[in-house]
Amino acid sequence: MTTWGSRGDVEPLAGLAVGLRELGVEARVCAPPDEDFVDLLARAGVPMVPLGPSVRSVVTGELPDAFQLAAQLVAARFETLAAAAEGCDVLLASGLMPAGARDVADQLGIRYVYGCFHIFGLPSRHFRPGVRPGTPSAQDETDLQAQWEQDARSVNALYGPAVDSHREAIGLPPLDNVRDYVFTSRPWLAADPLLCPSEGMTDLDVVQTGPWILPDDRPLPPALAEFLDAGESPVYVGFGSMAAYAPKDIARVAIEACRAQGRRVLLARGWAGLASIDDAEDCFVVGEVNQQALFARVAAVVHHGGAGTTTTAARAGAPQVVVPRIADQPYWADRVAALGVGAAHHDPVPTAESLSGALGTALTAETRTRARAVSGEIRGDGATVAAKLLLDAAGE
Repeated sequence: MTTWGSRGDVEPLAGLAVGLRELGVEARVCAPPDEDFVDLLARAGVPMVPLGPSVRSVVTGELPDAFQLAAQLVAARFETLAAAAEGCDVLLASGLMPAGARDVADQLGIRYVYGCFHIFGLPSRHFRPGVRPGTPSAQDETDLQAQWEQDARSVNALYGPAVDSHREAIGLPPLDNVRDYVFTSRPWLAADPLLCPSEGMTDLDVVQTGPWILPDDRPLPPALAEFLDAGESPVYVGFGSMAAYAPKDIARVAIEACRAQGRRVLLARGWAGLASIDDAEDCFVVGEVNQQALFARVAAVVHHGGAGTTTTAARAGAPQVVVPRIADQPYWADRVAALGVGAAHHDPVPTAESLSGALGTALTAETRTRARAVSGEIRGDGATVAAKLLLDAAGE
């Protein structure tokens, strides 16, 4: 299995690898060499092969030229996957446009599966490229087909030269459509059907397995448990791997917003390095932690809207406030609001007042009741479902 992206791209593969191991199947994961991901896969007992540059070095430094990064990732996939997938039965690819992965599978003569965690980038007759499904602007132009064809040409321009160069070197013909070749006509969607409905939303024959969740039985650190026990449930605030994209002054804004609601604050440091603004005892800063256990003990979760965080909070029954930044995050914010389990804060520059207003919605008894009801509907068997499907694919 292979991916390149944030923790939300790596952790599901770890969950799927554990599901495969429970069926007696060996799996290895090719992922970025970030220390966070190395530790995560080691904790899960999943063999890791480093692939491409560190994600953190990309998002925390000067953002690279897109064409240079695309070529670098394609080269890394052709080189790394050709060795890592030797002797395997199936190659599953996910994350940032994994151009190069299917090509290697074809070279090795093994099955290929594309896995995604949302429908945002899949071709559709119902919404425009780059515009989240369900918004008024998603259908405000008539020729959606032409726009998706233009999207395919854009992907070709970005990845095509590097892909075709490497394909030629291994005796494969050039590609007419890199995007559709990568996605296949039957992609797998590792997302909950309630949180991310796919029926009729895309032109492809989507196989929706449910989210690939990595079980986490780690206890909470003693100091954190002591803070949680010392008073009313706090509000968790975290932006995960968002470093360059975290809202400006979000730590100060969030702390002031929580205090305006009379709530203590649990601040997740994350890649943005969030820190407390004073020495008050109502704020606690935490590093990497078991979110599955933690979210069950907080009053609400304020986050960026990653697929993984949204799903974890929903499974825990925690009300959410989503402050989306990029890519599919606005879509998850819309779903949280539509399901009544929280609020969407689409303004990219939250203030203490605006965030407090969103928190006011999330902290109501009605939202809490709805969040708890929805938590019982979120599927937790997606990794097992996908593992069994992979096992079937390997035998075909």
